[in-house]
Amino acid sequence: MTPLADLRVIDAATLFAGPSAAMMLGDFGADVIKIEHPRRGDPSRGHGASVDGVGLWWKTLSRNKRAAAVDLSRAEGQEILRRLVERSDVLVENFRPGTLERWGLAPGDLMDINPRLIVARMTGFGQFGPMAKQPGFGTLAEAMSGFAAMTGQPDGPPTLPPLALADGIAGLAMSYAVMVALRAREQSGRGQVIDMAIIEPILGLLGPQMSAFKALGVVPRRTGNRSSSNAPRNTYRTRDGRWLAISTSAQPIAERVVTLVGRPDLVEQPWFASGHGRVQHVDELDEAVASWIAERDADEVVARFEEVQAAIAPIYDVSDIAEDPQYAALDTFIEVPDEELGSVTMQNVLFRLSDTPGAVTWPGRRLGRDTDEVLGELAYGPEEITRLREDGVIA
Repeated sequence: MTPLADLRVIDAATLFAGPSAAMMLGDFGADVIKIEHPRRGDPSRGHGASVDGVGLWWKTLSRNKRAAAVDLSRAEGQEILRRLVERSDVLVENFRPGTLERWGLAPGDLMDINPRLIVARMTGFGQFGPMAKQPGFGTLAEAMSGFAAMTGQPDGPPTLPPLALADGIAGLAMSYAVMVALRAREQSGRGQVIDMAIIEPILGLLGPQMSAFKALGVVPRRTGNRSSSNAPRNTYRTRDGRWLAISTSAQPIAERVVTLVGRPDLVEQPWFASGHGRVQHVDELDEAVASWIAERDADEVVARFEEVQAAIAPIYDVSDIAEDPQYAALDTFIEVPDEELGSVTMQNVLFRLSDTPGAVTWPGRRLGRDTDEVLGELAYGPEEITRLREDGVIA
């Protein structure tokens, strides 16, 4: 028995943040019903690499979800959602604030139907405030959070990540929020509304930047691959042209690194006793580490670091990840049978539970693949389903 097998989740969100939260619930057994527009589908179907027109990002993002195509802007589509809500535990949505209300599907109305419902609302800027009704994406969160301002080379422009970083962080946060709300429901018997703005969760990963600003007036600056809190920490090129990353967040690790590269004298300096102190002498530390690494091949450097138990890792691209023995040992990637492509390689469930592990049962499915099955469970008969399809309410 998977731990969430008794939950039904309606995923009426699009793109990445909300759907990724629903995906994580589905990984542990929740019955997730993905609602898409009958003609447009979820835009994420068209993002990233594809095989024969089938998006590979979609295959992971919508794994373990049943695919139902319903036009929620139509009255009959809204009635389908009401019937689903009556027998569901969670609704994940990311419509602009006011959209559900305009359709007669406000959280209060839905919770009148099912008082135990958790309504998980994921928007760019939250449900209120001056920007609430503006379109919001993870890119804007990465810009507004301070992430882009502190990312990149010191003499370069602010840098955005080449992936849906803020969306992914918000998805993780929302899956946690849903579980907290479900736990609260066990105590109160009532559901509730979760209001999550994508601009907020990423702030939690950027450290105490507001605390430092309010207390000291500190504004983080771009430091490239260096850290503003400890040193040495950077990427370094080896004699054979490979790149390695090291971190010295722990004091003993920093001592081992500089001793290994032939500068034990630095350990005796008063400023070496803290990460903050070492940052003030980062050029000297980087020069010592970089020159030592540049004289050796990558395999030798890694072996020497491992001998003294110092933290180091090669800079990988995906081809390296595919061959790495540690990822292989963890079963980080799995082959999943697929109706359209035969099979798809994707990342496994994010973590391992010893007694109730999650699982990937199927990848994202064709648009509307499970519509008839879902409506049948809601007591729609074959003739009514045919009529709804002919009218364009479902697909």
